[in-house]
Amino acid sequence: MGNAPSGSWPAVEYETYPWTVRDPYVSRSQLRRHAGDYSAAVLTDIAEQSVELPVSLLTEAEEAAQELARFDAHLSARLGADCELGPMSSVLLRTESSASSQIENLTVGARQLALAVLGEHSNRNARIVTANVHAMEAAISLGRDIDAASILAMHRALLGESDPAHAGRWRDEQVWIGGSNIGPHVADFVPPHHDRVPAAIADLIRFTRRDDLPALVHLALAHAQFETIHPFTDGNGRTGRALVHAMLSARQLTGHITVPISAGLLVNTGSYFDALTGYRSGDPEPIVRRFVEATFYAVGAGRRLVEDLRAVRTGYREQTTARADSVVWKVIDSLIAQPVVNSAYVAETFGISAVAAQRAIDRLVQSGVLREVSQRARNRVWQADAILTALDDFAAGVRRVRG
Repeated sequence: MGNAPSGSWPAVEYETYPWTVRDPYVSRSQLRRHAGDYSAAVLTDIAEQSVELPVSLLTEAEEAAQELARFDAHLSARLGADCELGPMSSVLLRTESSASSQIENLTVGARQLALAVLGEHSNRNARIVTANVHAMEAAISLGRDIDAASILAMHRALLGESDPAHAGRWRDEQVWIGGSNIGPHVADFVPPHHDRVPAAIADLIRFTRRDDLPALVHLALAHAQFETIHPFTDGNGRTGRALVHAMLSARQLTGHITVPISAGLLVNTGSYFDALTGYRSGDPEPIVRRFVEATFYAVGAGRRLVEDLRAVRTGYREQTTARADSVVWKVIDSLIAQPVVNSAYVAETFGISAVAAQRAIDRLVQSGVLREVSQRARNRVWQADAILTALDDFAAGVRRVRG
């Protein structure tokens, strides 16, 4: 289809396809409800689509983008040493990944996530969120190179372990959002037929390469279009939010840290999903507004989290005594990003012997930084309670705002 008239945003149109219920164990009423043709979305190309939004919203979008850039620069200057900036960057990345997963009702505490990183026993959600961290890392490593292959790489990083048959592949079947798993007839939204996915993604990639749109407007619309295409059988939301961070990097708004924008979206998921619905009806304003609001929230919450963790690190260093060249200080710094450790992790991370790793852990236990939580003779595990508390308090703060 051609472009919509200048000055408007194209609403989704629909086309029909035949449907046959494949599940033999359904009632007659269900068969009637899912009999016959169904309607799937048809998307207009947006690569060159004009965008008109209220001036006030455009102004707020620019202000939010400036806050993002300032936050990134501020942390880089304030935490310039690798021992501070590196762990803080890692913890912000995991915070964003956790919030993005929580939008999909995949909730995990800081301790379980840290255990999953160690390869210790952890719940299913923790393993899923850990995979989301890998997807975010893949997105951020893209720099300016966003293309079909890189989007597939994000998805492969996300689902490579849990769903290898579909990871890193465009879907080859019809999917739908909401309704019944029997068929798409009563769904809330039916994305395009799978035959249309490659062309729709190609158009979206052309759109991501535009340089004539304000950054937050640009990435909000790209994200909404991605979610409307729904190019995968699973993991669309998390991959789509990872794409946001790839675009932030490409637009050079972030270079050192990952701002937890998904935490801002998580504050009001109903409004976020409503905004996506509005976008599909031809109204781009709500989704842009949600991303602007989420960005302001993310910058404020991110600053508070970093300062809280920095205060914990300072306290840990003040209550610990060790030689100036002791590995103990490096372990303290690393706890910000990995607040649950075992001797194998410390030995491998810092290239020291198992004996030296255990000696460092014992010193931190004596100083009150670490506490053993495994209570077993082998495969012992220790955790930094104050850091876990700060991370869980951050998540609880998002839930309080939601309430």
